[in-house]
Amino acid sequence: MTQRSGAVWTLNASDGDLSVHTGVTGRAARMGHRLTIAMRQWHATVTWAGDEPVAAELAVDVASLDVVRGEGGVTPLSGAEKSLVRSNALRLLDAGRFPEITFVAEDIAKSADGYRLTGPLQIRGKTRMQVIDLGTTDLGNSWRMSAQATVRQSDFGVKPYSLLMGSLKVADEVTVSFTAQHAKH
Repeated sequence: MTQRSGAVWTLNASDGDLSVHTGVTGRAARMGHRLTIAMRQWHATVTWAGDEPVAAELAVDVASLDVVRGEGGVTPLSGAEKSLVRSNALRLLDAGRFPEITFVAEDIAKSADGYRLTGPLQIRGKTRMQVIDLGTTDLGNSWRMSAQATVRQSDFGVKPYSLLMGSLKVADEVTVSFTAQHAKH
């Protein structure tokens, strides 16, 4: 990924997608929906030294959470249910007190498919180290970046939502997916 030294890339939701995918557990798991949640407002910066990225930061606006769809379940996920899921997620994430989720890459190492980013991820005021394998693809005039990481909600003090006295629960581990495209020059 060739860049001029000192270049800074700024990316936001107009450049790509950041989404969360949940699972369902418990005795009544077949009744629940596996959710796709889009984070509609986020921004990232990447700082370059020569041809290599030397710093990367991501900030996500928790209130931008949007329930896109639910797969599975006994019935399709209705609009009212999407609103209820969003409300519950914002409450569980304590969005009023902790309006942002942040990741700062303290170490960026070249890998076979792109870069391995390691640094603190902060959710709901709790910080844990996170490793993110970021794939890069040369598209000629631009670069495509993609990553997928697993995050355990309970590591950040988030109690996964449950119903029916725990018979139906959102899985503790969620998958975060990121894709973006940035022009080379």
